[in-house]
Amino acid sequence: MPPPPDPLATTPFLYLTTTGRVSGQPRDIEIWFVRDGQALYVLASNRERAQWVRNIVADGNVRVRLLGHETAATARVLDRSRDADEWRTAQQLSAEKYGWGDGLPVRISPEQWPW
Repeated sequence: MPPPPDPLATTPFLYLTTTGRVSGQPRDIEIWFVRDGQALYVLASNRERAQWVRNIVADGNVRVRLLGHETAATARVLDRSRDADEWRTAQQLSAEKYGWGDGLPVRISPEQWPW
């Protein structure tokens, strides 16, 4: 029998909570994502100008809500040179899932993997 389908492959978005770098308050966004192993990736169409990206650069401790579960995670903006393979993988997976993958990739590493 084939393995059951991965529910994350068909789930369109997750909720990402960052900490506002100026306000210190939680900031939630709904955003497309892809998965590669134990890492989740989100792509910023506005690249470094996106407020949520700027929040992550200031504080990479985030929360992720997905499929009815919430967990703490660490987020890091990928570096195009240093993380070249991972950068391409994240963009390719996004292009396959959504037909778009040109944004700035951010890796999210959940502390627990409840999915």
